Amino acid sequence: MTQTLEEFIARLRRQVQGDVLLNEPLHRYTSFRLGGPADVLVHPSSMDDVIAVQQLSSRYEVPVTVLGAGSNVLIADAGVRGVVVRIGRSMSAVAFDGETIVADCGAPFPRLGKLSVEQGLTGLEFASGIPGTLGGALYMNAGAHNQTTAAVVEEVTVVDGTGRVLTLTAADMEFGYRSSRLQREPGLIAVRAKLRLQAADPAEVRERMRAFMERRRRTQPIGTKNAGSVFKNPPGDFAGRLIEAAGCKGMSVGDAVVSTVHANFIVNRGNATADDVRRLMEQVQKKVFERFGVELEPEVRLLGFA
Repeated sequence: MTQTLEEFIARLRRQVQGDVLLNEPLHRYTSFRLGGPADVLVHPSSMDDVIAVQQLSSRYEVPVTVLGAGSNVLIADAGVRGVVVRIGRSMSAVAFDGETIVADCGAPFPRLGKLSVEQGLTGLEFASGIPGTLGGALYMNAGAHNQTTAAVVEEVTVVDGTGRVLTLTAADMEFGYRSSRLQREPGLIAVRAKLRLQAADPAEVRERMRAFMERRRRTQPIGTKNAGSVFKNPPGDFAGRLIEAAGCKGMSVGDAVVSTVHANFIVNRGNATADDVRRLMEQVQKKVFERFGVELEPEVRLLGFA
């Protein structure tokens, strides 16, 4: 460990109230249950902690990676260099004010869906089937069943790479299909969001959520170690259809296998490595391109890979 990194860590521990862990294995923080260690893992207890991390990382030129529930990421076996900031349970407060929700970005996204239904609000029914945090949903503009996160966002509070607190409107967030400004400006860390929903008949909203959950149980490999949809849907088509038609269902590398339930899922059968998953992704991409001339783009976020 260099003297500069030692000094950076010492300052982190003095200024951050949350936990600061060294060489912390990241596999325990991902739904794939894969990934090597972070040089430094910080569990911020508040926005002030995030500000401190950003200020110190900027000063010492230490790269920052943001992690939420780890439900849509693949972390390299070698881990992640620099500091990983995990926005989780300690930043998960949720408050309702009429048709508005103000929530910290560590709030579980399915919980927001459930709470909004209990309040008789519509717009987040789809969230019940998307594991992850609000921050992750904002980062990738999560969506399902013709509903998206972008459609309910009013504003997002972020901390930039120098520690400044900014308020971004929905337009400022530059949402697109499975994308947002948070992806294009990796220095931004979302810490809180205001969401605008609409009042609706509670029974109807509850029934829609039930139907969404039932469809998910029927069509996805629930209960397995996976990271959700691996590839984005290409324009006018579905990645799962192309992967299945290319004969990839059941294809495997090591203990990583293309799900036989839904072809756009890769499952860790127990002893897979991140490299197994990455190589399997490449094989799927190659087969789909050879068959259809379509280049599948990963939806899963790759961290720590060269």
